Amino acid sequence: MTIDDSSIISTPTRLEGKYSGMVVCWILGLGSLVSWNSMLTIGDYYYQLFPKYHPSRVLTLVYQPFALATMAILVHNEARINTRKRNLTGFTLFFLSTFALLVLDLATSGAGSLGNYIGICAIVAAFGVADAFVEGGMVGDLSFMCPEFIQSYLAGLAASGALTSALRLVTKAAFERASNGLRKGVMLFLAISTFFEFLCILLYAFVFPKLPIVKYYRTKAASEGSKTVAADLAAAGIQTEAAERADANAKQLDRLSNKQLFFQNIDYLLDLFLTYVLTLSIFPGFLYENTGSHKLGSWYALVLIAVYNMFDLIARYIPLIEKIKLKSRKGLMIATLSRFLFIPCFYFTAKYGDQGWMIMLVSFLGLTNGYLTVCVLTVAPQGYKGPEQNALGNLLVLCLLAGLFSGVALDWLWIIGNGKF
Repeated sequence: MTIDDSSIISTPTRLEGKYSGMVVCWILGLGSLVSWNSMLTIGDYYYQLFPKYHPSRVLTLVYQPFALATMAILVHNEARINTRKRNLTGFTLFFLSTFALLVLDLATSGAGSLGNYIGICAIVAAFGVADAFVEGGMVGDLSFMCPEFIQSYLAGLAASGALTSALRLVTKAAFERASNGLRKGVMLFLAISTFFEFLCILLYAFVFPKLPIVKYYRTKAASEGSKTVAADLAAAGIQTEAAERADANAKQLDRLSNKQLFFQNIDYLLDLFLTYVLTLSIFPGFLYENTGSHKLGSWYALVLIAVYNMFDLIARYIPLIEKIKLKSRKGLMIATLSRFLFIPCFYFTAKYGDQGWMIMLVSFLGLTNGYLTVCVLTVAPQGYKGPEQNALGNLLVLCLLAGLFSGVALDWLWIIGNGKF
């Protein structure tokens, strides 16, 4: 079959496989962050092993530069990168790195040595590289498909946090009274995460490209000049070479450059950047180290992380209700800037409030983060051609990662002068 087949390019009356595609996108979103969220959720274990090394803050600070630098390189070369190889490379690296984390802990018997800590940091750096490959590749790929796909993928990203938090609470409760119970729970936890990464490799390689609705959108993108989808179409049995030879030069000239896309969408890019600057300046470092001691004891930080992840997940489904989905560019910017009121709220709640107020604040932090993320990433690509939507999706993820990195760096300001250095 070739791309010139009119039955493929014409808009079908019914796009088969939409709901299957949404389920697959959700699982792929889960796999895109389950490894990293595993690291965040087992923070209590690493604080036990490395109490003087600020593991939550340091590991996050190691992760983000590798993710950001890799993403910047990928954005620059986005139009020439094979999306199939990019995403499979990312998921494979996630799988191998998560498995390596499990092997490292088994090999060192959970030692709290500096060498073990450096090894964990190296694995976290690999997570950052994998994140850039997968998250940018998936968001770019899904940006020229139906909005429900990218919403499902983003919900899966949040679900990875909710699932890891739930699993962590269960494993902590199950092994709390056992000998070396904390470590046993972490081992089970990492094994489950490794399985999810392997599942994502199989789904992306063999299931997702063969769905009729995915074939349609990728074929449409190819007809508009996209070269990034060729390998995925070939995997689905669709040949694109003839059409590419006829149309490639004209289509590439018609495409807006990354610079043009950047300036046309600078407000959307700022929305994502500022959203994640604020979120990561609080989550997770502040929640682990700056919220004091309360009745929940060793469960307190885990509960806060779980509450954030749960409400972040819930919020990513709210934009499915069109009447309350925020589409106004001005409205999105106002909502984004208003979130900075969280900073004094968290400061004074940590200093004077009890755990109930902190849990409520964390729930609102998660709600606003998830809601704004979905609104921006589903609204911004509308109105562009396939290659431009892919490029814009990558630019949006780059700004998201830049916000994450900046937020992680600013998170250290909370501990200046409190004697924790």
